[in-house]
Amino acid sequence: MFPSSIGVVVYSPAMRRAVALGAVAAVLGACADQPTAPHAAPSPGVANASRADLNALSAAIGPEFRRILTMREVNGSDRASKAAFSLATATNVRYHGGPVLQSGTDVVAVYWGSPGYANLPSGSGVGTDDHSLIGIFLRSLGGSAYFNINTTYTNAAGVKIANIVNYTRYWSNDATPPASPTDANIVAMLQSGITSGALTYDANASYAVLTGSGINLGGGFGTQYCAYHTHGTITDVDGRAKTILYAAMPYNIQFKSACTSGFGPANGALDPAADYEVNTLAHEIEETTTDGMANAWYDFFGYENADKCAWTWGTTHTASGGVYNQTMTDNATGLSHNFLIQQNWIRTSPARCAQGI
Repeated sequence: MFPSSIGVVVYSPAMRRAVALGAVAAVLGACADQPTAPHAAPSPGVANASRADLNALSAAIGPEFRRILTMREVNGSDRASKAAFSLATATNVRYHGGPVLQSGTDVVAVYWGSPGYANLPSGSGVGTDDHSLIGIFLRSLGGSAYFNINTTYTNAAGVKIANIVNYTRYWSNDATPPASPTDANIVAMLQSGITSGALTYDANASYAVLTGSGINLGGGFGTQYCAYHTHGTITDVDGRAKTILYAAMPYNIQFKSACTSGFGPANGALDPAADYEVNTLAHEIEETTTDGMANAWYDFFGYENADKCAWTWGTTHTASGGVYNQTMTDNATGLSHNFLIQQNWIRTSPARCAQGI
């Protein structure tokens, strides 16, 4: 447990497990080196320490260890939480047999209730028609050195995940969401889009549900988490029940101290809300890619690849009064934009957080 930067006490999924299991930490102390300092890259020896012992412990913990992975990520932006979070970085992620989006990750943006991003499109359409900064980022992610980190992960056959992100479709759903939408509300909204034809079902897609100020998406926004990904079940137009992967993306700038970098927005006054949103959006997309069903890639403590590097930036630069660490090219227009997005976890030796490979 640790205090968030907005002064409340919160528990991350991994911290809940660490507290509940108690003796696990003692066992790890006997079978692995001590955790590294915050942000330090573990040595190859630490990253692969006592894998057989960790596997045995994971098996002993059983379904509860895996089930809780669908819970929400917690904000880790202050020093106290980073110090606690560093416990997870003492072990590498490993594969647990579940599916990944190996051949390419599709993204569908669902703007629910007219969130306050600049230049939002109306109705529904293809991703190339979304001229918001969110749309620009989604079209820039695939093929980048940043997303290339995910090629260090594989499917069950050992085939690397492709460095491909396709921004396939958007839906600007002007219907007003509940003040505190549950996951059932989110799935019902996605179902309505599929039923009406505003959305099409895509098994390889992460449906990013973005809401505006005043909407407590998922019920714990700003006090327990800043975003999360999970999955639900919808009925497709062919009448069959199918699994849908989605990410809950609340309006981060509403809780600026808890859910943004605290730096000036990367693109200045263009759209600060979108500038801060793309950080958590990147986080959820890469986790959906490598662990969409919460049974593929994660470490002993349940941390997924992006969790291990949350709120760390690497080398940063300043321009137009803002801070950025990535310059990416819009695959549709060829224009470049700056973004500040967290690092991601490279699982191959030396395992570490990085900005790209």
